[in-house]
Amino acid sequence: MNNHFRLKLIDRYIIVKFLGTFIFMIALILSIAVVFDINEKIDKFMTNNAPLKEIVFDYYLNFIPYYANLFSPLFVFLAVIFFTSKMANNSEIIAILTNGISFKRMMRPYMIAALIIAIVSFVFGGYIIPPANKTRIAFEAKYVDPKKRKVGDRDIQFMVAPGTIAYFGNFDLSTNKGYNFSLDRFDSLQLTSRLTAQSIQYDSAYYWTIYDYQIRTFDGLREQITSGTSIDTTMQIVPNDFIIAKTDQQMMTLTELRQYINSQKKRGMGNIQPFQIEYHSRIASILSAFILTIIGASLSARKVKGGMGLNIGIGLVLSMAYILFMTISSSFAVSGAMSPFIAAWIPNLLFTAIAFFLYRRAPN
Repeated sequence: MNNHFRLKLIDRYIIVKFLGTFIFMIALILSIAVVFDINEKIDKFMTNNAPLKEIVFDYYLNFIPYYANLFSPLFVFLAVIFFTSKMANNSEIIAILTNGISFKRMMRPYMIAALIIAIVSFVFGGYIIPPANKTRIAFEAKYVDPKKRKVGDRDIQFMVAPGTIAYFGNFDLSTNKGYNFSLDRFDSLQLTSRLTAQSIQYDSAYYWTIYDYQIRTFDGLREQITSGTSIDTTMQIVPNDFIIAKTDQQMMTLTELRQYINSQKKRGMGNIQPFQIEYHSRIASILSAFILTIIGASLSARKVKGGMGLNIGIGLVLSMAYILFMTISSSFAVSGAMSPFIAAWIPNLLFTAIAFFLYRRAPN
């Protein structure tokens, strides 16, 4: 049994080729991406007086790992196509198969390399890169596009506690102040009290101050009205719980995402789709490394007249199709037309069918 699982020379050769080409692809493509990004943002860096130290260490030092991990399944795909096509053109694949090694057996080192990449990608994407994204996004908000900072929202309604519903007509995050505030309390679906106020100010640690308020208390057919200029209260919520920016999910680890989603569901918040998509996409990316590895190897193992260029061309088309499916399914999920779980897994399901078809047609 030990001999069965022991890596042979050909296994180590393919694993080294796979991982080496994968790292080369990341370095090549992201180097080009950084050059284009600098060219696009250089005017904003200069206009907003961004220090060189922050550009290098706060922005690009976090920019590179974020995009390397985000597109790691596609880098895997292109790497497999590139080095497998090269092996096929050099008749190395034919030599392997004619020596009694089946295509299924040849895929073992491919899967081992894909497993290594998937584990590293999962750990980095789930727990290491999100804290680093806070620095990158803070830099972008300060020097690249200050207008995109989250500043407030309108018509916010959510459950503060069981039977207690809060509403903000609008909220200004820069001053931590809300306007046209109301707080309704229910007992068995019956309204027992309603507080309305001109404004509400967040202090700290769940402490709030309500200004120009009126409280209506209902007891059967009787109603009692109380009013005042200000009153202090506590609510188990902070402004960042309901003022959401498009990039907030990128700054959360998997554990934080899961806790946030569960917390917002209990409060009845309806703006959690991007967070659910992010959570499921990070998990789905683990399987995508294996699926795209199978597709890439099956597609490139056969020597064709068009050579390596044809395989790379087909690979690029399939890569664009994968990104397109991801974008479309995510859009449907954000709009509420599709479950975030299904949206995250649809590209993998479609490409699993492609992988099965190509694997069956691979040379043996």
